Amino acid sequence: MEAMAINQDRLNEFLGRFVSDLGATLHGATIIIGEKLGLYKAIAEAGQVTPKTLAEKTGTSERYIREWLAAQAASGYVGYNAKTNEYTMSPEQALALADETSPAYIPGAFRIAASLFKDEPKLTEAFRTGEGIGWHEHDTDLYIGTEKFFRPNYVRNLVSSWLPALNGVVAKLEAGARVADVGCGYGSSTMLMAKAYPKSSFIGYDYHIKSVEAARQTALREGVASRTKFEIALAKKYPGKEFDLVSFFDCLHDMGDPVGAAAHVKRSLKPDGTWMIVEPFAHDKLEDNFNPVGRIFYSASTMICTPSSLSQEVGMALGSQVSEERLRQIVLEGGFRHFRRAAQTPFNRVFEARL
Repeated sequence: MEAMAINQDRLNEFLGRFVSDLGATLHGATIIIGEKLGLYKAIAEAGQVTPKTLAEKTGTSERYIREWLAAQAASGYVGYNAKTNEYTMSPEQALALADETSPAYIPGAFRIAASLFKDEPKLTEAFRTGEGIGWHEHDTDLYIGTEKFFRPNYVRNLVSSWLPALNGVVAKLEAGARVADVGCGYGSSTMLMAKAYPKSSFIGYDYHIKSVEAARQTALREGVASRTKFEIALAKKYPGKEFDLVSFFDCLHDMGDPVGAAAHVKRSLKPDGTWMIVEPFAHDKLEDNFNPVGRIFYSASTMICTPSSLSQEVGMALGSQVSEERLRQIVLEGGFRHFRRAAQTPFNRVFEARL
């Protein structure tokens, strides 16, 4: 190292990035605490708080709250008035942190991150052995965080833009269609569609027993249990035929045998049916994904998506940043004739496959 020429400005720039990353990493745990204890909601409701009033409102310790509020202000997650010693939240901060129905709600992302720290020992061992780690083998925070983080994106886009981008699908849903939502997890996507299209029937499939059980309970609470079912099944073996629409939300790349899954979708669709495939946004060239969004997706892919695929038969391990051309090849190999990108957002690509 002493023999290497060190550019001090570049070193300082890199260390500055480290300071930012370390602060964000440590701050993540405080966000989870804030959500669990209802601290953000309490600030948003009160308008302005002191450590004492927030502690009283939430039944928490004032000394802990004092430090927590300082951390939030230092991170830009709340505002601070030095003259009155009060903390506030802007409408934008409240939308992202205090309103679980908001399409911008973000705390769930940090539950995902927390799960990966808990799972780090088994992931480190997987790096050594090359073995996979199934979705069901992760910490529960991953399932909770995924539902909380992905649902706002579906709320924002699924009914308003993604489904309308598919040829003729909305008309079928409005008239009464049969829909299979494969890899449904906690069922957010399934239930959003069921609420929007009451004449249609929906079946959510997932191999993870606890997710299916959670989805069933939520469907009862949400009042859609009469037209939604949730069943335990693999993507290559789910039952049912003559579906008008089969949807895969952010899960095809996690599968060990995506070609086999595509072939099964083909067998389960009506001749004029549609397969909707929602995947994380990615550019086709590796280097074009070296940006903040790509950083999130490659990190998640390293710790969640790739291990998941490697735990299954075939173990294709596409990764979350799989190119559109590779997805096209997989869909066509599965027996489909038509494949196109129907819509996109900064975080997702929506593809339509037809027979």
